[in-house]
Formats: sequence, structure tokens, C-alpha cells
Amino acid sequence: MPILGSILKQAVELKAKLPEKQADGWKLQKQVLKRILRKASVTSFGEYYNFNKILKQKDFVKAFQNTVPTHDYNAIFRKWWYRTLAGEPYVCWPGKVKYFALSSGTSEASSKQIPVTADMLRAIKRTSIKQIMSMAYYDFPKNFYEKGMLALGGSTHLTYNGTYYEGDLSGITAGAIPFWFQHFYKPGKRISKERDWTTKLDEIVRNAGKWDIGIIVGVPAWIQILLERIIEHYNVKNIHDVWPNLRVYCHSGVSFAPYVKGFEKLLGKPLIYIETYLASEGFIAYQKKAESSSMDMILGNGLFYEFVPFTDKNFDEEGNLIENPEVLALNQIENNKEYALLLTNVAGAYRYLVGDTIKFTNKDKHQILITGRTKHFLSICGEHLSQENMNRAIELTEADMNINIREFTVCGVRHGSLFAHKWYIGTEDEADPVFIANTIDEHLKVLNDDYRVERISAIQDVTAEIHNPSVFYEWMKRCGKVGAQAKFPRVLKKEKQSDWEEFIESKAQAKG
Repeated sequence: MPILGSILKQAVELKAKLPEKQADGWKLQKQVLKRILRKASVTSFGEYYNFNKILKQKDFVKAFQNTVPTHDYNAIFRKWWYRTLAGEPYVCWPGKVKYFALSSGTSEASSKQIPVTADMLRAIKRTSIKQIMSMAYYDFPKNFYEKGMLALGGSTHLTYNGTYYEGDLSGITAGAIPFWFQHFYKPGKRISKERDWTTKLDEIVRNAGKWDIGIIVGVPAWIQILLERIIEHYNVKNIHDVWPNLRVYCHSGVSFAPYVKGFEKLLGKPLIYIETYLASEGFIAYQKKAESSSMDMILGNGLFYEFVPFTDKNFDEEGNLIENPEVLALNQIENNKEYALLLTNVAGAYRYLVGDTIKFTNKDKHQILITGRTKHFLSICGEHLSQENMNRAIELTEADMNINIREFTVCGVRHGSLFAHKWYIGTEDEADPVFIANTIDEHLKVLNDDYRVERISAIQDVTAEIHNPSVFYEWMKRCGKVGAQAKFPRVLKKEKQSDWEEFIESKAQAKG
């Protein structure tokens, strides 16, 4: 639709001509919290914690923090959210909750049911439009705005449970796409409704040759699998032989760094990579400019943030938030320190632990990086190995060995009276597991001082096993974690570790 593309191009160009103002982030955050407290004051939650009294305090932010406790999912669900599932209105947010996003992240065994309200959908829509308009910062030709956008998301055919609908957030928010943008949106309504993940991929592959795609959106592992299947199906050298106008990959969910090497083998020309932070609890941040790897936080649109320093003082050894942790607001944070993120939103989440860890790269511009998950770190003896450390070590190992590591995970194990780390590496390339383990080990010693110290004293060995990446995806399927938002956990502990080890053992026995 050239005319619509031309209009969009003109709108984006107009945005580029407008001067960019630096927002007063803390002022915006206080305004957001005040609006949330006012609107939710008539709910059971708001009456229980007396939001009207909080709003009368001069420092209402401090009053809010002193009155309302922090929550993880289990705490808020067992006391409040379970009532909304039964159809009760005005529990944590005015009205009746119509949608629940199913989200397990990569830490929980069963799915979480996160409330999604009309106010939340409107907030996500507003931020989505802002992200589209941020294309003003990229020098795209006019015809780029006529190309399609392929989003590899969950089914838009939601499950109805008598009082509410549930499904992937991507399926719920598909209805929030601006009407003027739906022409560009692929794979289209019919395929988007498909619930079976394998069937959906098959349908996309069969139709890929009919589409002129300029942007692809999705979790890296599944996008890589999809592109490989399209290349194989059409018997071409790379994805640009099918989609010559593909210019942008918008990724989310996990760090893209470990996937870059394998991903770029599928391309005929470079892409612009844009990171987005859209969680089940809200649209938190997105990357505005290609030259910056950081994302800009969304500060004035239905989300109030708090930050818990990710230290042993605030989290136990399993990554659980302790009672009464140290909590900071936006005006108290520092650059390059790791924080767990708390959210209060327009869907009935209050001081809610999202489960992600972030760090500010520029606190004045409110720019962040996602560093991992609160439960995806390894510290069996004080090594404090973060997901950011792991991603970087894997990325450097790929470069050193010229291999493509598509998936990986690590476990802490006993080694006599001390400890060891065992890495499971998913690659189709020929590689020596001993050399991989040693290479990862050496990089981690440079990246993490605590690791280097404990490697001398307590961590007696580092080993690696190499498996085909398909083994990782088979285990995820067995666990019911196949779909748009499914990601393999970077650290395995307790029951998940045992289940994975049993699965690997069964695969070995089946071979021989």
C-alpha cells in the first residue's frame, strides 16, 4: 500500500524535525504513581492500604513504600489476584479483568496468570506507536515504509475460561495494533490464530515467499529456527534471497549477543538490531537509536518503577526477594549497578517483582540494559556469576573458536567436599568440550573477580558437554515450553536441574 507507506514516512520525517526534549523522569514517575493511586483507591486493594490517606501525604511516594509491601507473583496472587480469576471486579484495579497473560519466564515450573486490563492495553498501544515513530532516527528510504512486519508471536485465539480470556501477551496485544498498521502486520489474522506452534511455523514458511518483509520481531532462538526453515524450504543461500528488503530485527526476551554469530550466517546483508523490553506486566523500554545498545525506559505511561539492589542483602541464595528489602526510586539509582525491577502498573500490580535484573548505562537519560533474571545467577560458593557474565563469556568463546553456540546452560554441582560448574553447550559445529570449558573458564576469570577468587579456592573443576541444539528444544517441548515467549533457562537448579540431567541421560541410553 504505497500511499499508506508514504503517509507513514511523512509522519516519521515530521517527528525527526521536532526538537527532542529531555524529560524530567522523576516528575513523570510521581505523576504516574499519583494517577494509579487515585484510580485504584476505590478497589479492595486501595481501600485495604488506604490509598486516599497515602495521597494526602506530602511525600506520597515514601508513604506508598512504607505502607504497601513488595510482592512476588505467589504473594500477590494468593492474596489478591486469585479473586479476579473468579470474576470479582474492583480487586486491584477498577472494573473486571478480562484478560490474563500466561507467563512463565524461564524460572517457574507452571504458568503465571498476569492481569491485563484495558488501561494496560492502551498504555502498550501508546508505547508501540512511539516505537514506530522512533524510526525517525533511522535513515530508511520511503519504500521501506511499504514493507511488511513479521511478528512471531503467540496465538490470537485466546482460551476462554468462563470469566476471562488467557493466552500469550503477544496474542492479547495483537488487537491493540493501530488499525492503520494492520496492513503491514504478518503473518495475518488466520495464521496468527493458530494455537499449535509447529503448525504456525509451517504456515509461515509456506507463505513467506508471498510477503515482502522489512522488519521481523521475536525471540532470537525461534526467529533463527524460522529463518533456517525458510531458507531450506525455498532452497536459497540466505533469507535476503526471499526477503530482499529485510532491514530490521526487533528482538526481546533474552540477550541477543550469543545468537549474533549464527544469526548473521543466515543473512545476505547487514540488519539493524533493535531491542525491546515488553514484559507481561507492561511495555518497559525500547532501543531508540541503532548507535546505542541501551534502551530508553518508558516513564510516563502507566508504569511506576522501583529498584532493589541485586545483592545478598536483598535476595537469598535461590534469588528470592527477602522481606523488607532495600528499595530505591528512580531519583536514587546509580549507573552500572545491578538492580531487580519492581513495578506498579495500571493492571493491579503493586511493588511487584518482575524477575528481571537491569543496570542503568545513563541514569540522566534513563537508559538501561537487561542483565538477566533474579533466579538465573550462579553462586554456590560466592562466585556471583550473573547472566550478563555468562552471555559475554559465551560470545567471546564463539569468537575464539569460530563456532556458533545456539543454546547453553550451566549447573552448580558437588565436587567432593567442594564445587564444580558443568556447562551444557548446544552447537552443530565440531568442538572439543574440554577446550570449550577451559575457554569459558578463562573468560569468566577476567569478567568476574569473585569468580576468579572462588575458582582458586572452592570451584575445583569446570566441565562441558556438547549436544545438538535440538536436544535443548526437545526438553523445552517436554516441559510444555514451546512457543513465542519460551526461552531456555541459562542456569538450572534443583528440580529443573535433576529433570534436565535425567533427560540427557535418557537420550544417551537411547543412542546406545
